Amino acid sequence: MSTQPHTDGAFDDLLAANAAYAKEFTFEGFDGVAKAGVAIVTCMDSRIDPLRMLGLKHGDAKIFRNPGGRVTDAALEALVLGSHLLNVDRVVIAPHTHCAMASSSEADLRRRVGDSAGQDATWQRFHVVEDQMQALREDISRVCAHPLIPDSVEVGGFLYHVNSGELEPVV
Repeated sequence: MSTQPHTDGAFDDLLAANAAYAKEFTFEGFDGVAKAGVAIVTCMDSRIDPLRMLGLKHGDAKIFRNPGGRVTDAALEALVLGSHLLNVDRVVIAPHTHCAMASSSEADLRRRVGDSAGQDATWQRFHVVEDQMQALREDISRVCAHPLIPDSVEVGGFLYHVNSGELEPVV
């Protein structure tokens, strides 16, 4: 089973919203640097609004999202580019409470995805997080130790509480 592009109107609502957005678009000529010097690594969870949780606005930060909010190789690539080319001098790493990646086992996610897909998913790796605080500390260390991320870049780790909107500093 392969996924095919949808052409049956499945995206009409989004395209209509985009047309309205484009009419009011005010970022023409924006250079794409992080105006507040911030890069954020967080989870793809829709309960997280990365800019608003930090009091930032469009254009202030570079945002990298993935399941679990981990500093993966791709996240490190983004942070290296951000710190050298896009004005990033602060990195916020912010996984969150009640994260499926931290509250599920690899076997459970494989079973659930397999059931939903109607096929075997035991070959798919989901990179669950067994100890969220330890993983966050490892991610902070990974950024700090990267040879292409300048020592002048400040790195902070925080746990985002999805039920209160608060960030808890983690050291």
